[in-house]
Parts: sequence; structure tokens; C-alpha cells
Amino acid sequence: MKITAIETLSAGEFANVLWVRVHTDAGIIGLGETFYGAGAVAAQIHDTFSGRLLGRDPLHIEALNRDMLNLPMAQASTGVETRAASALDIALWDIFGKVCNLPVHQMLGGLCRDKLRVYNTCAGTRYVRSTNIRPVSNWNRGADDGPYEDLDAFMTDAGALAEDLAKNGIMAMKIWPFDPAAQDNNGLFISAAQMREAVRPFEKIRKAVGDAVDIMVEMHSLWNLPTAMEIARELEAFKPRWYEDPIKMNSPQALGEFARSTTVWTCASETLGSRFPYKDMLERDAMHVVMADLCWTGGLTEGRKIAAMAETYHRPFAPHDCIGPVGFAAAVHMSFSQPNTLIQESVRAFYKGWYRELVTTVPTIEDGYVYPMEGPGLGTELLPQVFERSDLTVRRSSL
Repeated sequence: MKITAIETLSAGEFANVLWVRVHTDAGIIGLGETFYGAGAVAAQIHDTFSGRLLGRDPLHIEALNRDMLNLPMAQASTGVETRAASALDIALWDIFGKVCNLPVHQMLGGLCRDKLRVYNTCAGTRYVRSTNIRPVSNWNRGADDGPYEDLDAFMTDAGALAEDLAKNGIMAMKIWPFDPAAQDNNGLFISAAQMREAVRPFEKIRKAVGDAVDIMVEMHSLWNLPTAMEIARELEAFKPRWYEDPIKMNSPQALGEFARSTTVWTCASETLGSRFPYKDMLERDAMHVVMADLCWTGGLTEGRKIAAMAETYHRPFAPHDCIGPVGFAAAVHMSFSQPNTLIQESVRAFYKGWYRELVTTVPTIEDGYVYPMEGPGLGTELLPQVFERSDLTVRRSSL
């Protein structure tokens, strides 16, 4: 079997999402995805990677992944090269599963559990849907009136949101009320008034549901170290499950200092590319929960190596998802195949909303658990109407 063509597709309404379709001479097509800078990623795929992949056997996944990520500028990065390689790698695993008529989680080693706990990232309907993914300026608060405007909810009535999630069996939630203060102060400090305002959602959640719901604190790498430590101390009374990306992920020493300063777990990071920076962080005891985004760190091939390395350090693994529907499916397959997966991120505003506008199948989530996807490969495809969109841009490289 040979790779005969590579297509990239992006839609103006979802301008950050890029889909990749890898065609073969056997008629099997693999689907992959990445997120952010879709035009630049498409250029990398067609101008560089297509020449390395066309005509080769798509089942030689490890070799192809190495050839893509062996570029000097792709080392330990989530830049354009790694995002492009990630999308292609996911598509190759989709082909592998389709050839064997088995789901990707089986190709990765099989199920480690029958169901997996999820947490709800409390984003809104249009969060990351535009071309801008800066955490604060992309909030689009009040822009929509959908049934799951969870970002508005955690900023205005976090207690009611926690009660609603718990009623639906979702016993963990992630919020980021410190972001406005970080934007106002460039992450350099937080005033007493800003601290009180940002802490209020935690007070409301604990008053409404007690300790029944886990709270993950997203900090979006917006703070300097002293302020991140100050916030961490303030929140310890509310017993969060973890602090995520409190500072920029470019100093294992600084993140290790943060991790040692608090009794709450430190989670990091979807912004790390390849297993090598994770090794640096783990050797410094800088992360308790190892998070990876398969669409950014090198695909399923690199993701399983990161999960395995986390296990050697006795750390749980928690795949990221706050991007597109194909990446979410890939993350679910990875989560079920790894013995140290703690929990799967999910966004109900996405999997109950715009994901369904784009793909045939989204993972089943019921009563706070996600269930394994069925069918060969990833178990999902782009809907026919995606190919008919007037805002669709398609590029194709072929033999």
C-alpha cells in the first residue's frame, strides 16, 4: 500500500481547525487534525512533508513520524512543523485501524478500562471557534445564548453551574477566573481586589456542592512565578484537584519551584512538544499530572511515548482537549489504551454543539464517563456537508 495523495481542508468559520486526509492506492483514507494557524500548517504539509510521505507505505508509522519530526526546528516544539506532523500521524493511525478493521485504541494495545471519567472544561459555544485563541480576548462572553454557555456561568454563577454538572454526573470542572487580572497586569501581580473577585467562583462552588466536584484551575501560563505561587496559596483552602500551566512552560526549574510550594498537584502541559521536555520536567519533579495534546505534541505515536514515560515516574496521564472533534476522538482512543490515564478532558459546549456540525460521530459521554469509540480507525469521518461548504479551502498534493 502506498500514500497517493494528501489533502488539507479548513473552513472559514472554524479557521483554526485543519483537517488532513491521507489517501492510499487501496482506497483507504485516513483522517487527522490539528489546531491553530491552519494556513501555515497546510503550507508545511504540502511544501515539505508531502515530499517525504507520498509514495511510501502508510503503515510504517514510526518511520514516517521520525522523518517528519527529525527537522531541527521541530525538536521539543509545538510549532508549525510539529502540528503538521501530528495531524498526519493521527491520519496514519486511522488508516492502520481501517486496514485491520479495528478501532485505534486496539491498535495502541487495547482497552485498559470500560469507561473513563471526564471533566468539563467550562468554555462557551464560541470559545476557540474564531481565529483568535488568546484566553481572555477570545471569551466572547454574552455573544451567544446556547444551552451550555459554561464560561459565562462560571464567572457569574459558578455554584449553579457546579450543581448542573453534578446533576448530569460530571463531577469535575475546569475554570480560569484569574485570566482577566493577568491580562490587566501583564501577569506581573494581582491586587487584593482582583484576588477576591477571582476567588469568588471557588467559594460559590464549594458552597453549592461541597467537596463533591473536583475543581481544576487553568492558569494558561499567564503569570510570573511569585504571583502564581501567591494564587496557589490563596486557593489551597478550596482543595482544587490541580493547578494547570501556572507559568510559561520553558523552565523546569521554575515549574519545580512552583510545584514544591503548594500541596495541590501541578498539571502540565499541552504546550509541550515531543517527550523530551516532559522528561526535563519530570526529572525536576515539576509536574504531578502529565497532560499532552496529541494534535500538538507529535500525534498518537509521540503521545503514547509520553504516557509511558509518565508511568515510569509514577505520574498519571491526562490528554488535553479544547480544540476540534477529530483530535477529541484521537485523545479518547489514547486515554483508553493507557493504563495510567487519570481523566479525559471534554467540553460539553463542543461535543454537544459544534463538533456535531463537522463529524459523523462524537464520543459517547453519559453520567460523567466517556465510553470507547467503535468502528475501524478513529471511528469518525467528516460529514458530507463539510465538503460542500462555501468557506472551505482545500489543498492537495499527489503523486
